[in-house]
Amino acid sequence: MPRFTVIVPAFRVQAYLHACLDSVLSQSFKDFEIVVVDDCSPDACGPIADEYARRDPRVTALHLPRNSGLGPARNAGMERASGDYLIFLDGDDTLLPEALLTIADRLGATGDPDVLMYDYARTYWSGRSVRNVLADRLDERGPDTFRLADRPELLQLLMVVWNKAYRRAFVEAEGFTFPPGYYEDTPWTYPVLMSAGSIAVLDAVCVSYRQRRRGNILSTTSEKHFDIFDQYDRVFAFLDAHPELGSWRPVLFRRMLDHFCAVHASRDRLPHPSRAAFFRRATASCRRHHTPGAPVPRRARLRHGLLWLGARRTYRALAAGRRFGDGLRRSVAALRRAVRGAALQAHYRVQLRLPLRPRDAVFAAHGGGAYACHPAAIEAKARELVPGLRTAWICRPAEAHTVPTATRRLTPGTFAYWSALARSTYLVDNAGFDRRLVKRRGQTLLQTHRGTPLRTVGTDLLDRPAAARDTDFEQLLRSVDTWDFALSANPHSTLVGERAYPSAYTTLEYGSPRNDVYHRTGPADVARLRETLGIPAGATALLYAPVHRDYRRVQRPGLDLERLIRVLGPRFVILERAPRRYGSGHAAPRSSGRTRTSHPRIIDVTGHPCPQTPVLASDALITDYASLMFDYVNLDRPVILHLDDIEAYEAARGTYFDITAFPPGVVARSQEELFDVFATDHWRGSRSAQLRAAFRARFCPYDDGNAAERVVRRVFLGETDGLPPLSPSARRTLVPAQQNPAGARVGPG
Repeated sequence: MPRFTVIVPAFRVQAYLHACLDSVLSQSFKDFEIVVVDDCSPDACGPIADEYARRDPRVTALHLPRNSGLGPARNAGMERASGDYLIFLDGDDTLLPEALLTIADRLGATGDPDVLMYDYARTYWSGRSVRNVLADRLDERGPDTFRLADRPELLQLLMVVWNKAYRRAFVEAEGFTFPPGYYEDTPWTYPVLMSAGSIAVLDAVCVSYRQRRRGNILSTTSEKHFDIFDQYDRVFAFLDAHPELGSWRPVLFRRMLDHFCAVHASRDRLPHPSRAAFFRRATASCRRHHTPGAPVPRRARLRHGLLWLGARRTYRALAAGRRFGDGLRRSVAALRRAVRGAALQAHYRVQLRLPLRPRDAVFAAHGGGAYACHPAAIEAKARELVPGLRTAWICRPAEAHTVPTATRRLTPGTFAYWSALARSTYLVDNAGFDRRLVKRRGQTLLQTHRGTPLRTVGTDLLDRPAAARDTDFEQLLRSVDTWDFALSANPHSTLVGERAYPSAYTTLEYGSPRNDVYHRTGPADVARLRETLGIPAGATALLYAPVHRDYRRVQRPGLDLERLIRVLGPRFVILERAPRRYGSGHAAPRSSGRTRTSHPRIIDVTGHPCPQTPVLASDALITDYASLMFDYVNLDRPVILHLDDIEAYEAARGTYFDITAFPPGVVARSQEELFDVFATDHWRGSRSAQLRAAFRARFCPYDDGNAAERVVRRVFLGETDGLPPLSPSARRTLVPAQQNPAGARVGPG
């Protein structure tokens, strides 16, 4: 008996059925069967099902003699099912990688409940994927299993059949089946959830819910949408047959009215001549099942009342008035923004006429992001060395907690923000200030950049439209012309920077200030940082930090971390840092394929307020094209490059040198190669150490812990002589890894 029976009804989905079935058959969890129900589809769904059944004995193709609809098709699939659990998957949707394994693990952890609810993501034709906005309802904290009465908020989730796994014995004992017609999920889902003796939740995206541009049932204009009334009649008939569930009647009555209002409001579903008849039917159902008692939001209360009264003209007038009011509010809000913007610019022009404040300095990183990178290291050192200096940090309110208390916080787009830009003598940034900035005589602007460039940057992107996107190169050069100083970590960065950002600034080849901390942190500090991240004692921590892919609209995981952690075994943990979009302070939007991991040994450090913390806490780095590799070699810890798309990346973004010819460590060209690298211990061998040492000698000649001081003394104190001397490489302090990687053995976990 298989663990799962995946039931796939198929009708006019020939363009999507291959992807649907492949998404199931490619799962790493193999204990399942698939029942494909060809609902007498006029296209190639039947032959496709037969083809898969011939290729894989786990697939059964079932052909119905006439088109019956989703409900009867699912019933036919259930009759053939033999699995412990039933999973329903529409023929145009897909399971995400590792979905069945994740579901199976959660079922085992919660004692095989009657129903397991999991999450989904809407996937659009453009490739954009958006997770369910009510995902927080699936919070796994609390009891593993419960009744619906314990968590009634679950009824706020989309009431569909395909975001749940159902214990087949429970379904058969209760005699649940699907009715014919549209909205067949309604009289299935509500009775199932109310009757379930045990429910569990899984806070992970398992289904990709395809949003078809045309052709899906809910966007089809048809009088079949009148089926909704029969479906709710069936729900209330179920309640009549089960008096013990009568307490749910007010809640379901309110949800029924909300559903009626939503269908009536949709311009795509009802033929115009049928809208009045639909409203009359809705009024009749409202009066027939009238059960007050459930709380109703104020905006919905009037709609429900008019529906119960049958006052369609008043209902239509209310809807029209609400649309007009919403439009008016949007217009007023736009006018307010315009007035405020004009006032801010007028204020800025006034501030530009006032004297500069010689002891004021403004710092920013990643376009208003957290206190981080070179500007943060320079700001801290400037407060220490420059007498009377008053510093401010530009950041969004959500990032304000990362800024030291001694540093003033500036919110972008405020009067204080524009005053500081106009009157501060020193301006330090790693990305670029507001394009409306007017550089004044007497102001000093330091551009720190964001690390040693491997990827193509600046004007070198002119012939790479996929990476440049909407870059305004003329504006970029105007910004470059405001620079007085540009920071460089090494000769390579100097050569690239002066070509990619051509202007008359002075290059300060002083090293990487953000790397100073790596030369000033001791073993006790590393142990404390590991504890704050929840890394178990004795574990080997691998930091996984990929970069944004310019050639992809939607960022997809390049590495199956859950599979990797199973290969590595129980002695390893993975610290995952999502890629940062180039030119932004935010993590790049990822596919919702693995919005959240349920594996306890994968720790998400993407939003950590101090980026150096996961670096110092880790024992090795897995990356691809990230500039982090140039920083990480300062720690003399293993670096592994996972370059499975190097040809595509080179074509889209380009690199300044062949990283495979001069890498900081072992290179893996595929996921399987990466697994072999860890299985054979090449990742931490002598060859890896030699590559790392050569890489460090070439790209970290000035990283001795004093880079920030050299910058501060040159820019803020005007010193050109007597800067901190460069420490010889042999005398530099390297922070040891907390867990010696040589002691960690790879094995299944």
